Amino acid sequence: MKSARYAPHVLALILSASAVLCTPALASGQWKWRDANGSIQYSDRPPPQGTPESAILAKPRASTARIVTPPVESSSAAATGSRSSLQTGKASENELDAKRRKDEEEERAKQQAEDAKQAKERAENCERAKIYQRNLNDGIRISRTNAKGEREILDDTGRAEEMRRAQDAIRANCK
Repeated sequence: MKSARYAPHVLALILSASAVLCTPALASGQWKWRDANGSIQYSDRPPPQGTPESAILAKPRASTARIVTPPVESSSAAATGSRSSLQTGKASENELDAKRRKDEEEERAKQQAEDAKQAKERAENCERAKIYQRNLNDGIRISRTNAKGEREILDDTGRAEEMRRAQDAIRANCK
């Protein structure tokens, strides 16, 4: 009889002890973060997208965190969906490949045009340098304008210097 008298108190003690012991397990499944306004938020769901990692104050432990799985599709819907997603993926891949090839062709065409332009300029420079060298070799009087704007006739040292420059230009442009 004595035990019957304490039964409600013992039962209350056991229930309160179990409640105290279970509370941390339930609380550990909560997220805690500081929102954009600076307020601390508590939730059993993760913070919204865009919340910086530094604003997250507590995460649930892995063992108590809820794992949300997407609903399972029926096999026919999944097969149809995967087939259409594969076709969409292949179509977008083909479009990307076509665009990539087109860009590469345009780049090659630009490079060829630039190379042709440079080759034409080198050929013109080569021809000018050869003509100038012939004039220097023929002994024709050559004049140039100095820094003051006066005309001066090349002497032997000036002619030799101009001959060296013409030869350098021929070496650089006539390949």
